[in-house]
Amino acid sequence: MTTTDTPILYETPAPHVARLVLNRPETRNAQDTAFLYAFNDALDRAAQDDSIKVIIVAANGPHFSSGHDLRERDGHGAMRQHRTVETWSGFGGPGAEAQFAREKEIYIGFCERWRNLPKPTIAAVHGKVIAGGLMLMWPCDIVIASEDTQFLDQTVAMGVGGAEFFMHPWELGVRKAKEFLFTADWLAAREAHRLGMVNHVVPRAELEAFTLAMAERIAKKPLFALKLVKEAVNAAQDAQGRRTAMQTSFALHHLAHAHNMLAHGTLVDPSGLMGPMQTKANAAKKAAAE
Repeated sequence: MTTTDTPILYETPAPHVARLVLNRPETRNAQDTAFLYAFNDALDRAAQDDSIKVIIVAANGPHFSSGHDLRERDGHGAMRQHRTVETWSGFGGPGAEAQFAREKEIYIGFCERWRNLPKPTIAAVHGKVIAGGLMLMWPCDIVIASEDTQFLDQTVAMGVGGAEFFMHPWELGVRKAKEFLFTADWLAAREAHRLGMVNHVVPRAELEAFTLAMAERIAKKPLFALKLVKEAVNAAQDAQGRRTAMQTSFALHHLAHAHNMLAHGTLVDPSGLMGPMQTKANAAKKAAAE
């Protein structure tokens, strides 16, 4: 059963397989507060269902995700509509505190939870995957991309040093991560596959079937063994210093936010925003000054 009045659809397309479908196609699956909590809730539902062994993350519409929804007018107010799941506090604090708390919860906090979910996860991506969209894909264990997929992190152009879940060096390697961030150029699916960020590239028409077939192969394995091997691989990556580096990059990310608030009156440099987002940011800056 699926419904169309929810930002995340929950499906069971095969025995022992759950499929979560991003369902804001009119916004290109931009992520507002309600969307992220709904996604987190759906992942928790699949994780706590002992009949589910594998979780697929897919998307409706022409693009997997356009990233954070910068059109959300009161993200901090929206936070009060949800029960927080992380241990941080100060969501109504002064200065930089509230924004730091918000992003500790719904960005880096959620991503770490999703990465450590005790079941294999597969992201099936297509179209554009932009900045925050990477943060829905990177926590997954396996990534399958359609041939039309393109990836982008334009946050440096927006005056911020990379998306909050800073997996770039582990996903792309140090040299390519720097190029990807410095230039804010698009990365095509085939190049992402060559670099190791993507496991497989398939024709768009075959994406759903290919992903489900892999999920069904994985679902034949004992669930406890799947949990243990995922824990082992994640521990190996963390032993390389991933989590410590993530904490540093997140702190620098918020230094950039604080700088931009002082310099521009917004969390990002509006000159780096694309299309209508720049107009909205300029309007917000003008309103803040009045």
